[in-house]
Amino acid sequence: MPSRVIAGTALHTPTRGRFEALEDVLILVDAIGRISEILPRDHPRFAEIKAQAERQGNLTELQEGQFLLPGLVDLHIHAPQWPQLGKALDAPLEVWLQRYTFPLESRYADLSFAREVYSALVETLLANGTTTAVYFATIHLEASLALAEICLAKGQRAFVGKVAMDDARQCPDFYRDASASTAVNETRAFIQSVRDRAGEEDPLVHPIITPRFIPSCTDALLEGLGKLAEETGCLVQTHCSASDWESNFVQERFGATDTAVLSQFGLLRENTILAHSNFVTDEDLALIRQKGAAIAHCPLSNFYFANAVFPLRAALDKCVRVGLGSDISAGHSPSVLDGCRHALLASRARHSGIDPHLPPEERGLAGSTISVAEAFWLATVGGGEALGLPIGKFAPGFKFDALVMDLNAHGSNINWLPDLDTIEDVFQKLVLNATRSNIVMTWVNGAVVARSSAAQMRDDQAKQ
Repeated sequence: MPSRVIAGTALHTPTRGRFEALEDVLILVDAIGRISEILPRDHPRFAEIKAQAERQGNLTELQEGQFLLPGLVDLHIHAPQWPQLGKALDAPLEVWLQRYTFPLESRYADLSFAREVYSALVETLLANGTTTAVYFATIHLEASLALAEICLAKGQRAFVGKVAMDDARQCPDFYRDASASTAVNETRAFIQSVRDRAGEEDPLVHPIITPRFIPSCTDALLEGLGKLAEETGCLVQTHCSASDWESNFVQERFGATDTAVLSQFGLLRENTILAHSNFVTDEDLALIRQKGAAIAHCPLSNFYFANAVFPLRAALDKCVRVGLGSDISAGHSPSVLDGCRHALLASRARHSGIDPHLPPEERGLAGSTISVAEAFWLATVGGGEALGLPIGKFAPGFKFDALVMDLNAHGSNINWLPDLDTIEDVFQKLVLNATRSNIVMTWVNGAVVARSSAAQMRDDQAKQ
């Protein structure tokens, strides 16, 4: 028998741009949190398995107005910037880092401060449906390990990176690695420590090699981290072509694009996560695809710092792996569903253009839009493919990372009319209108890791 059986209707986008409703099914989850079977209502053992699971206390049955969505994947989060969310967005990137961000991140030398912030962050993201998170931490070894430990304790699937940054020309004296060798050695120690804590077999939390971005790293550090990636098989994350300033800086220093430079240093690898990538060329996209790397599209923070709209449609059409990133705190929303909405808006801005003084045919780049189903695919399957993980959809062999969405939740913004709305209408309303209040339960790896207060109250009443 399965470890857990979930009865209800599940909505997902198993392939890019294709919505699918699994109506009135049983999802069977095994002891390691993996979907073993999905049974339609006309399956000969449907009633038997459901009744047996109910007798054994292993059945979760969705109520009227409740639907399952896959867990959301956030490919780019700056965990230490959580206290900065919703403020300090008044300066260009190069000023923002020096004025606000580096001083804040330097505070994580205080381990008690780090634990307090990181605990609140992980709890909030789980409540907002982020079941898989890719984190930049800070240069501090112990605080970065604390973030990994908190993700493990709270049950969030995560990739956690101790940030490496050593170039005195771009990093302040109070916040940088002492040397390239120190940064590489501490990254190596961090990788081993996380693996010791998470276990070697199918770990929930992974270390990830994290050069902040090319301007903050010396050649020696970039070279050392590239060799470390080859040695350990660790994934890599960094920023790529994030703004005019950053892209121009790299061109002036190396005479090449970020993508080409990262490749030269061995940092553009299978499942490398490149945040932003707004100024990538066609040659860059071809190289990213060839290497099996992926782009974390961060549409909200791009509006603040990139000075350009990422060519999402072009990347997708070239079969480059792409997922979504919130880019906390340069992005001021912790919701990946908001990321879907921002991605849709960014694609329409790129398609339609922004200058009303130009004729319509000259105003934008036609053919740049994405659909709601594509946006949600980016937030789920796309993110999973970027990381090389079986997550993001409901299928045998995939991890059961899921959200119970309640259209009737207290405080819901969704107006649901069963006689008028099709099941696809419901899906679109969830993607475009759902808020934290609609997420009443969050599952990771087959375990419940977050419940809304209303859901918790119902559970407590049921036990009485």
